[in-house]
Amino acid sequence: MATAQKSHNFDSFPSGLAGKRILLCTESLGPVNGVSRTTKMLVDQLRSHGALVSVVAPYNHTKINTFNPISSSSNANSLYREEIRLTGYPLPFNPELSVAYPVRLSEIYRRTFGGPPDLIYLASPASLGFQVMLQVRQHAKELQVPVICNFQTDLAGYCSVLFPWPLGGIANRIFGFVQGNLFRDSSVKTIFYPSTFVKTYLDKVANVPTNKMEVLRRGVDTKGFDPAKKSLALREEWAPNGELILFTCSRIAGEKGFGFLAQAAKKLDEEGLDFKLVIVGGNRNPVVFQEVKDMFGPLNEKGKVIFVGFKVGEDLMTHYASADIFLHCSVTETFGLVVLEAMASGVPVIARDEGGPSDIIEHGKTGFLVPPDDLDDFVRKTLLLGRDSRLREQIALAGRAFACDATWDRISNKAAWQMFDTIEQFEQNKKSGASTTQAPSVGWLLLSAPARRFLLPKIITAKIAFSLSIIFGFWGIVGSYLVLTDIGHMFKTHTPRVSTLKKPISRWIRG
Repeated sequence: MATAQKSHNFDSFPSGLAGKRILLCTESLGPVNGVSRTTKMLVDQLRSHGALVSVVAPYNHTKINTFNPISSSSNANSLYREEIRLTGYPLPFNPELSVAYPVRLSEIYRRTFGGPPDLIYLASPASLGFQVMLQVRQHAKELQVPVICNFQTDLAGYCSVLFPWPLGGIANRIFGFVQGNLFRDSSVKTIFYPSTFVKTYLDKVANVPTNKMEVLRRGVDTKGFDPAKKSLALREEWAPNGELILFTCSRIAGEKGFGFLAQAAKKLDEEGLDFKLVIVGGNRNPVVFQEVKDMFGPLNEKGKVIFVGFKVGEDLMTHYASADIFLHCSVTETFGLVVLEAMASGVPVIARDEGGPSDIIEHGKTGFLVPPDDLDDFVRKTLLLGRDSRLREQIALAGRAFACDATWDRISNKAAWQMFDTIEQFEQNKKSGASTTQAPSVGWLLLSAPARRFLLPKIITAKIAFSLSIIFGFWGIVGSYLVLTDIGHMFKTHTPRVSTLKKPISRWIRG
């Protein structure tokens, strides 16, 4: 049951969380995406106030620990390790992320704290988070470490876009069933959601009880993302003739709405708008990157589209602030942190009215929302802003004011208070004996106490073995698909004239 119903001052951090052992499992670690940036802010806040946070994640290509280290004086547990990397299989369409290979929860405990932590926090659970939840629920009730989830990625939505028919629809239903089954278990105490879009999914599709759900929005560094960081030199480099600078920031992948953006850019060019479209982001898979780039066709040859690659830190902030209009075309975002970063940078936003951005933007005041499939309206709104500098300034000021109210400290403190309340409740239950050992059937109660003590560990071991067999089976199916996708990408990379095929193999495999 969610415990955030208690009244807390989110301007302060719960002092009782200092010294508590928090196992934080995340699917991405490092400067990879909005989820990892959000996770970084939370980890830094927890550690700066004395909480012992051990982060577990699959390897990725960045291999950068972006979290603030803990001083040795605060580390009283010699077994405690700040970061653990697990092996996994990189996603062909996004090699920055990996699907974690099957791993035993007991091994994670051993490698992080030498034993069970006080709480498990799952940041956007997927391959690793599902494994953790599935194994936690197999333990006896009194041994179940409480779990808090932060639902930040629409996996079902991605499946529908990435997988070919009919696999996309099947995977969508499977994810809804699996997520709902895991989230409804008593070991999961709270599920944070960032937007109304996600809450609706959790309620209607996953059938998660309302009392488990708690809103947790994202914040933005308004000192870093600031209009004052506009670079005239950068603008001159992009648009030497004073063209309007359209801007977007995203991982370069088809499911991020680049097909829609390419169509909009072509229509804007046909309308005579003098612009440069600057795209920040990358993809280590050259096939996927080239497929997205090819979507813009002749605009590339005209020099109207500029791919500047992956940017971080001050460089990223300067790029944001130097733009005129931010175009957000993805419809799979559970929140849309880039939208908030653009608003903080003083750049007006036009977004498709789907997912997280629908909660962030106040239509007509802090930006524009367009029906998800209305390309003509998206183009009209871009032309309106592009040709009216006063309206751009007015919306930019309102967007900046909204962003300045979304501070990371308050958001991270809310998560911290939820953790503290959950740990406190769990410890009180243990002391009062409120939790009792799970029994497989009524007949179990008829066994003698020695028999129960002898059989209980064996039953728990059998249940964990069963859960691992499910994980291995699921991984076998997913792994086979990923290998086939990789083969398709390799074929396309090494075949110079794949355009002569009726449908390139990589597109056939990806749908």
